[in-house]
Amino acid sequence: MITSNEKTIFGKVAYQLCEEILKGNYQGEDRIPSVRELAVTYEINYNTVLRAMEVLQREEIVYQKRGIGYFVCADAKKKLLKGQKEDFKRQQLPELFRQARMLGISIEEIVEVWNKSINN
Repeated sequence: MITSNEKTIFGKVAYQLCEEILKGNYQGEDRIPSVRELAVTYEINYNTVLRAMEVLQREEIVYQKRGIGYFVCADAKKKLLKGQKEDFKRQQLPELFRQARMLGISIEEIVEVWNKSINN
C-alpha cells in the first residue's frame, strides 16, 4: 500500500494522487491528467511520473486505456480508505499515544481537541 512515508519521488507522486482521490478531486472512472501533464505540474521527469502510474496500476488504483490515458478505478477510494486507515492505526496512532502519555495528555483532553476540530 502507498503510504505517506514514501521516500522516492515517484512514491510521493503516487501518494499525492491517492490523496487527490481521497479528497474527492478524482472520482471513480474519472480521467486523470496525462503523464506529461503531471510531469510539468510536479516539475519532474516524465519517467518518474510513469513509475508512479505503474505503482498505482499495480495497486489497482488506476487503470490505463491505451491511447487515451489513465483513469481512476471504480473502487479506488474505498480501497485507499481501507489501506490508509489500517496504516494510520498501525503506524501513526501508537506514536501519537506514546507522545501523549509522555506529555501527560489524557484521553479526555484528546477527545476535547478532536471535538473542537470537527466543529470548525
